Amino acid sequence: MKLRSSAAYLALVVGLSVTLAGCGYVNQVRAMKAFKDGNKAYAASDWRVAINKYEEAATLTEGDAACQWCPAIYFYLANSYDNMYRPARKGEPANDALMQKAVDNYKLASEKLTEDSTPRRSLALEFLVAAYGPDKLADPTQAEPVVQRMIQLAPNEPTNYFQLAKIYEDSGEYQMAEETYLKGRDAKPNDPAVYLTVAGYYNRQGDFDKLIENIKKNIELEPNNPEAHYRLATYSWDKASRDFRLSDKEKMDIILSGLAAVDKALQIKPDYVEAMTYKGLLLRTQALVEKNPAKQQELIREGTALSDKANAMRKARQSD
Repeated sequence: MKLRSSAAYLALVVGLSVTLAGCGYVNQVRAMKAFKDGNKAYAASDWRVAINKYEEAATLTEGDAACQWCPAIYFYLANSYDNMYRPARKGEPANDALMQKAVDNYKLASEKLTEDSTPRRSLALEFLVAAYGPDKLADPTQAEPVVQRMIQLAPNEPTNYFQLAKIYEDSGEYQMAEETYLKGRDAKPNDPAVYLTVAGYYNRQGDFDKLIENIKKNIELEPNNPEAHYRLATYSWDKASRDFRLSDKEKMDIILSGLAAVDKALQIKPDYVEAMTYKGLLLRTQALVEKNPAKQQELIREGTALSDKANAMRKARQSD
């Protein structure tokens, strides 16, 4: 995976301006030149040249513990190998060796960045976790201790908990997955996004009550966001229309909750086409549960009119 952020790139090479007094005098100029040449090749996506230059810089600075910018060499060397790897050629020894070299150098980068608070160390660990992903080494057991280390470095960062939870989830360790998702949520309880991540887990597990509990908490934290209310409506319609185990009363309760949510979304954003569409769907689903024939027809008419209005608005936008 190529390092996409120019800000992250600058953060990793900011050490270049640091004095080289700690490096061996004979090798310091040659090492710096090799590293700069490697950076030029890296920026041009010339991975082979970049690897050669970074390897040269690593050799010249090997054993120099005082070199403050040297850990960046190993990160970029790892990322260059990472970029040369081709998932479509997985299983070919030469191709697989590229990913192993990437892993080895990501580990070196994270080990050499001894300041726990440095964002560069976290970045190296993130790429190391990605290297153990399904399209690369496909070894989540190796990723687990890396993510646990990331949690130690940043205990208030929900993303790290969620990464670990997904590893447990994919491995079928659902109790550990749930516990870890909740730890991630609790790491930043005032962040609306964490509740959506946890809701996504419960949705995959088919636990509608806990899904809705987290969706509603998300709404509490951003009550003026129409998408938050719309989201509740979509889950409500999906449950009411697809779960045939529900009684008519249970379906009706879910539908009415969804309608209340979608009305709120449309109150905040009257031209919200997607919300309008789902209100139409919810009304027609309500008609299937309604016992009064006159009320049924009224719900169908209203639902159909909303759907037609939403379609007309879509067409008008496309023609603009």
